[in-house]
Amino acid sequence: MLKGTRIIEVEGLGPGPFAAMWLADMGADVICVHRKGGGVTPGMPERSVLDRGKRSIELDLKDPEDIKAFLALVATADGLIEGFRPGVMERLGIGPEACHAVNPDLVFGRMTGWGQDSALSETAGHDLNYISLSGALWYASNPGDAPLSPATLVGDIGGGAMYLVAGMLAGLLRAKTSGEGTVVDAAIYDGSAHMMNLLMSIRQAGGFGETRGQNLLDGPHWSRSYACADGGYMTVQCLEPKFYAQFLQLMALSEDADFKRQFDKSLWPILTGRLAGIFASHPRAHWAALFDGSDACVAPVLSPDEALTHPMNARGTWVEHDGTLQARPAPRFDHASAWQPQPSPERGQHSSEILAELGLHKD
Repeated sequence: MLKGTRIIEVEGLGPGPFAAMWLADMGADVICVHRKGGGVTPGMPERSVLDRGKRSIELDLKDPEDIKAFLALVATADGLIEGFRPGVMERLGIGPEACHAVNPDLVFGRMTGWGQDSALSETAGHDLNYISLSGALWYASNPGDAPLSPATLVGDIGGGAMYLVAGMLAGLLRAKTSGEGTVVDAAIYDGSAHMMNLLMSIRQAGGFGETRGQNLLDGPHWSRSYACADGGYMTVQCLEPKFYAQFLQLMALSEDADFKRQFDKSLWPILTGRLAGIFASHPRAHWAALFDGSDACVAPVLSPDEALTHPMNARGTWVEHDGTLQARPAPRFDHASAWQPQPSPERGQHSSEILAELGLHKD
C-alpha cells in the first residue's frame, strides 16, 4: 500500500518505532537513523521486532557532517518520525523548519506523551501517567480495584503510535494533493482521550457515569473476567439480551429469577459472586469447550503463546520466526500476497548503501 513512500525514523522508544514498523509493514521504505556508537537499549533485544522490514544507518546527530547527511536523507523522504522531548530536534538543527527548508512537502511526525505545547510538555512521563490524566484509565478495573490497563496498549500504542500513523497518512495525502508539508503533533494524552469518545457517546445516552462499577461495561456480572479451577480465566461480555439469554442457557441459569434481571444494578455484585463460584468449579478448558461456537460472548483468556496454537490462528495472525513470536500486520488488503516476517537489521547495517544512494561516502 505504501510502496514508493520513504519514512525516516530517528531512533527512539516505544510508540515511535512501533509506528514506523507499521508503516514498513504496509510497504514503506523506512530508514531508521540509529545513534552512531550507541548500544542496545536496556530491556530491548539486539534485533527488535519493531525494526522488522526497516533499513538502518548510524549517524551522530551532533556531528556537523552527519547532520548534512541526515538533511540529505530528509530531502529524499516523504515523512519523518521522531520521539524526543519538545525542542530537542530544533536544538540539533534538524527541527521542522530546517527539514522543510530542504523538503517543503515533508510530513514531520512528532511523538510525545504530553504534546509539543502543554503544561507538562517538558515533564517526563510514561504510558500509565499519560492515560491517567487523560481520563482513559478511569474505568480500567473491576469495582474497588486500582485501575490497571494492559501494558502499553492503551497509551503508547493505542493513544500514541496509532494516532501518529493516522496523522502521518493524512499528512501524506495532503502533501500529495497540495505539495505542502505539515507537522503532526501526536500526543499520547490526546490520543488516549480521543479513544474515550465511544464511551462518551454511551455516557451521553445515560449508560456511563462517573461512578466506577455502576456502568454497562465495568460493573455488571456479565462484563468481566472470572478465575477458573486451574488458575485460568474466562471473559464474559454478553451485553445484548439475546446473547445474555444464551449465556444463561448454557450456564443452566435461565430459570433463575435474579439472573433474569440483567440490568438491575443492585444485583450485579451478588450475581458476580455467584458466577465467580460457578466458574471456579471447573478448569478453563471445560468452560472454553462449553461456550465454543456459541453467541454467548464468552472466551478464554489466552497468553500470546497459547494464541499461536489456538484454532483461531488459522488466520496466521501470530507467527513464530527465528524463535521470535510476533503478530502479522493489520489490517489486511485483498490484493496483497501472503505476508512473511521481515528481518530486523543490525545497527548501521545499511549505512554504506544509504550513503551511496545519497552520493555521499562513509568514513
